[in-house]
Amino acid sequence: QVQLVESGGGSVQSGGSLRLSCAASGFIFGQYCMTWVRQAPGKTVEFVASINSGGWILSYGSSVKDRFTIDRDNAKNTFTLEMNNVKTEDTAVYYCAKGLGSCCTTDDPADYGDRGRGTQVTVSS
Repeated sequence: QVQLVESGGGSVQSGGSLRLSCAASGFIFGQYCMTWVRQAPGKTVEFVASINSGGWILSYGSSVKDRFTIDRDNAKNTFTLEMNNVKTEDTAVYYCAKGLGSCCTTDDPADYGDRGRGTQVTVSS
């Protein structure tokens, strides 16, 4: 059974940094694309970033590109999201999600159905 557990959320001031982590179990982690998606209050789920199984193909949503960095450690079954220069509009619940295969072929959050319970990130001005 797929299990994904996020950690590292919290409150941070605008311009600050935060690091989210996701611990995965119940599947062969190193064989799957992994993603971060987020949902702000009153908004639809938004794609944040993805990383392919081997960790060398990265993709970012336009709103976070050049500020966020996704990475993974296949030996530890974990992946992370480094958030720098955060903005108030980054406030959301962040979810880690498992892809359908080794490549991340889509940035549609609907295609990433296996998700964790989420971790709240709140950015204040």
